[in-house]
Amino acid sequence: MNGAVVLDIEGTTSAAAHVKNLLFPYARKRLADWVNDRGHEPRVKAALDEARELIREHSVRQSGDQAELVRVLEQWSDEDRKVTPLKTLQGMIWSEGYARGDLQGHIYPDSVQAIQTWRVSGTPLFIYSSGSVLAQQQWFTHTPYGDLTGHLAGYFDTETAGPKRETASYHAIAKCIDVQPQLILFVSDSRQELDAARRAQWRTGWVKRPQEDPSPESSDHATYPDLLSVARRETS
Repeated sequence: MNGAVVLDIEGTTSAAAHVKNLLFPYARKRLADWVNDRGHEPRVKAALDEARELIREHSVRQSGDQAELVRVLEQWSDEDRKVTPLKTLQGMIWSEGYARGDLQGHIYPDSVQAIQTWRVSGTPLFIYSSGSVLAQQQWFTHTPYGDLTGHLAGYFDTETAGPKRETASYHAIAKCIDVQPQLILFVSDSRQELDAARRAQWRTGWVKRPQEDPSPESSDHATYPDLLSVARRETS
């Protein structure tokens, strides 16, 4: 393998508003019932136990009963906390929503073209998002353009790689996919994430879509108006 591309989702391949305005409220509305009805299931119980441990580690307040735990989870959701157990639970709820036809993953048309361009060039594509791997897979399975997972070589989240603003996470991904850091391109709409990737010696591309980020902020990261512009530059 000579190189690889790792893509962020929100604001990069897809609209951040889709997550904020559709997916988050969908999971938030169902979170309490999901925990109460399925808290005994192994995957759900494991996520709840992890949430309790985080509460104990970061607060003098104890997790208390299940109602208190749900209240904390709902607070994390309202604050858009990048907390692994919350992301795990959200992913499970969304997965059921996709299966029932309630949800569909958003992707910009130019992102579909970009993914296809890289696929034709033989460049392996990976996804790295704060959403769970399950949520990522469901997102790209259920798009208006059909199932795009066949174009993707793998997925990483905060559980499998680590927080997206920490350099160690990018070292971990490079080791996992067995590609030299200098040969990996990370594309995101977050300057902090790009900075972390660069510290790990990755190449970077900053997607600043006008509809996502109209600010004039600039940096020494290569900047593009959409994902297709990145793919064309990289494969030309």
